[in-house]
Amino acid sequence: MLTSLDAPPALAVSTAVPFEADAWDDLLNHIEERRVIPIIGPELLTVATDTGPQNLYAWLAPRLAARLGIPAADLPSAPSLNDVVVRFLARRGRREDAYTRLRTILRETTFTPPAALLQLAEIADFDLYVTTTFDSLLEDALNTVRFGALRSTEVVAYAPNKVADLPTERALLTRPLVYHLLGRLSASPTYVLSDEDTLEFMCALQTDAYCPEKLFAALEESHLLVLGGGFPDWLMRLFLRLAKRRRLSDPREVGEVLADRRVSGDATLVYFLQQVSSRTQVFSGGAEAFVSELHRRWRERRGGPTVAPSGSASAQSADPRRFLPPEREMPDRAVFISYAREDLAAVQRLKTAFDAAGIITWFDMDRLESGDDFERKIQRNIARCSFFLPVISAGTQRRVEGYFRREWSWAVDRTRGMAEGAAFILPVCIDDTPENGALVPEKFLKNHWSRLPAGEPSPELVGRLRELLGLG
Repeated sequence: MLTSLDAPPALAVSTAVPFEADAWDDLLNHIEERRVIPIIGPELLTVATDTGPQNLYAWLAPRLAARLGIPAADLPSAPSLNDVVVRFLARRGRREDAYTRLRTILRETTFTPPAALLQLAEIADFDLYVTTTFDSLLEDALNTVRFGALRSTEVVAYAPNKVADLPTERALLTRPLVYHLLGRLSASPTYVLSDEDTLEFMCALQTDAYCPEKLFAALEESHLLVLGGGFPDWLMRLFLRLAKRRRLSDPREVGEVLADRRVSGDATLVYFLQQVSSRTQVFSGGAEAFVSELHRRWRERRGGPTVAPSGSASAQSADPRRFLPPEREMPDRAVFISYAREDLAAVQRLKTAFDAAGIITWFDMDRLESGDDFERKIQRNIARCSFFLPVISAGTQRRVEGYFRREWSWAVDRTRGMAEGAAFILPVCIDDTPENGALVPEKFLKNHWSRLPAGEPSPELVGRLRELLGLG
């Protein structure tokens, strides 16, 4: 039965239209103002396999079926992950087994990020990416393009039984963030594999108790690029309504672009959106074609690439003076830098110079976490770092209380188990703060201070650290 908004059979053809030049220009203007959030789906996951390019989910489905003991004859000729899970559960299989087996398959295989994800990562005006996939390919693309393969992209994953929100309001993010809206690969059933999983996630997202408020505030206030989600009619309608937090027919300043083969081929959905949601545009091609054209136009407007592309030269080697944020987790043998927040710019210059010299450093750049878990993380990192560099300045002099002073105290505690004179704490001063009268632990005064105006390291300090680290 047709409702008043259903296209009658005679009109049931896709009315999605190609983008005009003005539409592209408008979109690029919004992107430059950081008012656009891309929402990435599985259509963009074309990976290189032994048999040629293939969608990751299509590649995974028969392999998961084999791991779960499901004969190919019991499945469609081109099964989906949902087909596999539904058949497995019908055979009285344990739901948890499907998730851990899939994780094993992906751990045994390494895929390079698809071209479309690398193109999206290169658009430096994007700072928040939402993905409906469970894989790490988007994170890998960002790390490859922006951070020279260092694991510096922030990652947050939603689960129906635990609120996982943005660490701060979007405007305050200090590094690109990937938000897994439908969960992230895990050995437990905390990500979407089946249609039933999708239903559970969507129900949880609607509740006050489990809604990621900061994320949905960002979605509500931003233009959205919905790229290859593959959502069926009902789910796309529901998702847009949840993201916009109002009737789709209500006037609003921001809109959406849907680039999705399934959506553009669904005449009923396209008709509904055209009648109800005037701010929603449907691209007539697929998600990969849309991303390719967007990337081309963005680079053309910028006069060429502004972020070093992946390839033979990493982002760091392409521009050795470009600051790369530290990895999320401290690497082995890293030098721990402790600083007051107001000295961040000097610390960034310090890290950039150390990167160029092959010295691995780590510091807490975001200063967004709190609680016992975060404190244990910092203590653990100080306990296993190679050397500890406290940054002393007029800023630290002004602050008689601050988190950096806890870090200083933990570093001093570690030296109690060291031989007298062992090199560990290497104080650096970034201005003319005198040692005499400096508000620092007594242990700092027994060590040589390196004077680094504005965070520019001296050749002597770089050489000494390289020697201490055994780098020659």
